[in-house]
Amino acid sequence: MQRILRLFLLVLVLSFVNHYTQACTNYLITKGASVDGSVMISYAADSHILYGELYHWPAAKWPAGTMMDVYEWDTGKYLGQIEQAAETYNVVGNMNEHQVSIGETTYGGLSQLHHQPSAIVDYGSLIYLGLQRSKTAREAIKIMTGLVERYGYYSEGESFSIADKNEAWILEMIGKGEGRKGAVWVAMKIPDGYVAGHANQARITTFPLENKKNSISSENMDMIFNEGIEVVYAKDVISFAKENGLYKGPDKKFSFSDVYAPVDFGGARFCEIRVWSMFDQVADGMDKYWDYAKGNITHKKKHIKGSPMTPDNYASNRMPLWIKPDKKVSVHDMMMFMRNHLEGTELDMSKDVGAGPFGVPYRWRPLTWEVDGVQYCNERTTATQQTGFSLIAQSRSWLPDGIGGIIWWGVDDASGTVYMPMYTSITEIPYNFAVGNGAMMEFSETSGFWIFNMVENFAYTKYNAIHPEIAKVQEELEKSFIKFTPAIDAGALALLETDRDVPIEYLTDYSNSVAEKTFARWKKLYQDLFVKYMDGNVKTAVPVPEGYKYIAPKLEQPGYSAEKYRMIIEETGDKFKVKGN
Repeated sequence: MQRILRLFLLVLVLSFVNHYTQACTNYLITKGASVDGSVMISYAADSHILYGELYHWPAAKWPAGTMMDVYEWDTGKYLGQIEQAAETYNVVGNMNEHQVSIGETTYGGLSQLHHQPSAIVDYGSLIYLGLQRSKTAREAIKIMTGLVERYGYYSEGESFSIADKNEAWILEMIGKGEGRKGAVWVAMKIPDGYVAGHANQARITTFPLENKKNSISSENMDMIFNEGIEVVYAKDVISFAKENGLYKGPDKKFSFSDVYAPVDFGGARFCEIRVWSMFDQVADGMDKYWDYAKGNITHKKKHIKGSPMTPDNYASNRMPLWIKPDKKVSVHDMMMFMRNHLEGTELDMSKDVGAGPFGVPYRWRPLTWEVDGVQYCNERTTATQQTGFSLIAQSRSWLPDGIGGIIWWGVDDASGTVYMPMYTSITEIPYNFAVGNGAMMEFSETSGFWIFNMVENFAYTKYNAIHPEIAKVQEELEKSFIKFTPAIDAGALALLETDRDVPIEYLTDYSNSVAEKTFARWKKLYQDLFVKYMDGNVKTAVPVPEGYKYIAPKLEQPGYSAEKYRMIIEETGDKFKVKGN
């Protein structure tokens, strides 16, 4: 048992080092809003220094009194010890064997409420501790909020997506600042048939106060398992704000987001716009929120800094927390939501001068910049170059837990990744994506993170030519995996009749083979693309005719578009003009 504990702590430490994820995107799809009746959440762990690898915590049982070390996920800093649970469950990435999945986005919120120095639990620890200890989304909420109450909350304001095979919830939390232990929080269940999202901006506003029918405070936390309960909140979420001069007004008009994390230009333009982009793809009528998504926030009365927030100070043109889609969402739809660059809008970055001659839909950081004392910004789209890993967690209630949970997982920029099906009962992680195979400052030839970065970074040099070739192979692989999933499920179900361990071995082998196939295909893709597009040329192999030893490939030098050439002339005049003798 001591060997298992040492192994567990080693994996925990490795996984919590240098994972700074301050700009992420979550979408939530309920059973009634999905094509097949599954519950899905997406999660993009975006950070310029996050190394994409697939975490794994094996199921285990622990002796009474076992303590475990906790390290901050972002920095690897040791925070302290907490009591280990008697039993922990198998976790693959951000989903466990019981089909519970958890994602997050950091919204920050009021700076005076950040980082309790003596706290032991940070947001990253909450995710993975919650996954190791819960069988349902409701149980995860109870465990996560209980941990911060007992051990303190070390992080900034955080939104969590928490789902299981039947429900999807949003939990928003922020600490109480120096000298006060724990956090204030609200959790709300997404109504069945609806979709929701969050992307680095707190989104829960007003909520029903305790009536013990559909809403309870943490004083009655055991009632969270009652089916009718759809809202749970910290007992002091409102009183704490009032006592500390953060809110003045009636309890029934208290808005969590407007008080603890008021939306501003950046909160809308860099964050809410990503939620808008998904909403806009599934429902008509989202144009009315476009002005808000661009950062134009309206208020009945402007808030005076340093004074308590009142209902009159709230943003008055916000998007709803959830919407009912006009069409049901598939797992492939979710993959494509994560690849959005605001295409078709006025903010599509592939259409302005910053895109360069090849229509790159990205801008290198910083996010904001200044010219002649005036501040400007780049767009922050859902797909971004600095993603460590992203996923779609899919929970399927019609299948046993060991088979029903799939995490469709990929590394690097979602626009160029391949979402591979990893069943969440597997006991071995694919070598090419395992913890320890390379690191952010350690290149590995066998690392999936590095090969995907090689392909995508090469694509950035000639995006409008190279990216379509990547997308074609991406689609072939993903649609193949989706197509074969029912057959894999059926095979596992058949094996389950014999022995529970046999289907787990089968799913482990399958998930590993998918990853191995994807890695090999992407390595070959890099070689092919590099050969074809090297030095700005486009080379295509041609058949060697009879009587020839070899023949040179077809060579094309497409240069730039007429529009780009015209821009050069408009800027430089006759500087490059070819003159006659």
